[in-house]
Amino acid sequence: MIPRYSRPEAAAIWSPETRFRIWFEIEAHAADAMAELGTIPKEAAKKIWDKGKNAKFDPARIEAIEREVKHDVIAFLTHLAEIVGPEARFVHLGLTSSDVLDTCFAVQLARAADLLNADLDRLLQALKRRALEHKHTVCVGRSHGVHAEPTTFGLKLAYAYAEFARARARLLAARAEIASCAVSGAVGTFAHVDPRVEAHVAKKLGLAIEPVSTQVIPRDRHAMFFATLAVIAASVERLATEIRHLQRTEVREAEEYFAEGQKGSSAMPHKRNPVLSENVTGLARLVRAYVTPALENVALWHERDISHSSVERMIGPDATVTLDFALARLAELIEKLVVYPENMKKNLASLGGLVHSEDVLLALAKKGLAREEAYRLVQKNAMQAWEKKGDFRSLIEADAEVTKLLSKPEIAACFDLGHHLQQVDLIFERVFGRA
Repeated sequence: MIPRYSRPEAAAIWSPETRFRIWFEIEAHAADAMAELGTIPKEAAKKIWDKGKNAKFDPARIEAIEREVKHDVIAFLTHLAEIVGPEARFVHLGLTSSDVLDTCFAVQLARAADLLNADLDRLLQALKRRALEHKHTVCVGRSHGVHAEPTTFGLKLAYAYAEFARARARLLAARAEIASCAVSGAVGTFAHVDPRVEAHVAKKLGLAIEPVSTQVIPRDRHAMFFATLAVIAASVERLATEIRHLQRTEVREAEEYFAEGQKGSSAMPHKRNPVLSENVTGLARLVRAYVTPALENVALWHERDISHSSVERMIGPDATVTLDFALARLAELIEKLVVYPENMKKNLASLGGLVHSEDVLLALAKKGLAREEAYRLVQKNAMQAWEKKGDFRSLIEADAEVTKLLSKPEIAACFDLGHHLQQVDLIFERVFGRA
């Protein structure tokens, strides 16, 4: 997590100040529950809140204590005692460090998920607006990077919209899975803390109760969360890669907005590079890289160890903050994307109608010609068009074997773009619903 690829709201979730505030709230809510159960004096629970709710926890002081005690939660509790006073002896009764650490991590990941969902909403809104704008903007579809058949630029964006809509649904499910609270004490048996304390803390923090913990919350939950982020990152890269290809000089069907005063190269003044989509492509690779350590964190020794701890201190902030940045950048890219419909038309027509080869094939087959023979006839003319020995439509119209079966109007119908666009409305309705 570095400032260059961090937005303040996302980074704040992982700041020491935020972490220590959540730790305090876990401890204070637990104290409230214990006071209601008669385990500790109510006056003590009130004092803990009164002293701590507006306190400025000092990360430098906590770090100094940790250098001595070699334990972050104990360092925090020592600092909290300095603020609260004698009543601090009622803090953390029956709890273990993982109760605080894991529950805090759940709160942070849930907050990060909420921010990422807002990012996805913005991206979805941009994709929908631009898809509707270019619903009937005809362009060539490509398979293997080679001209295939006509499509529309709006459909390209509709594909992306549907993909990110699925991403949002997955993220909501992953958030629900990760938002789990455990306040069950050493090895998770509630030997020294009443389960009702856990229930109270969970309710106050907006978390679910972990049904069975082993002192730590099971890490399959976390693995699923980070895997979900990785799939979203893969979708980010897919859309960014499409834009990068469309901006190539030989294609130039769409390009990133180039701001006044922007410079594309230190050496070549003419350059307008797809730097934003290249940037999010790289960031997506990073987010995906965090899945493997998250998966390996699932297998802990017996009831717990801390091999997962160092990993999560890094991948929690890095994965969420990086994906937040990438989604925000991608949304802005789509919002400002410059589209060139005339270039799309020119590219579509550049091979003299080759993109209609299947239409001719099917027309011949419907006339009773064997499919293999029809394929041979069409491919013969198509290969001549590829080799610049005439445009495809003219070659078809001059082929006696073809004209023996197809009339001029029937051949003309094979080159009608409308045939390829007749289901666009249906597809849009499937993706966006009825207008």
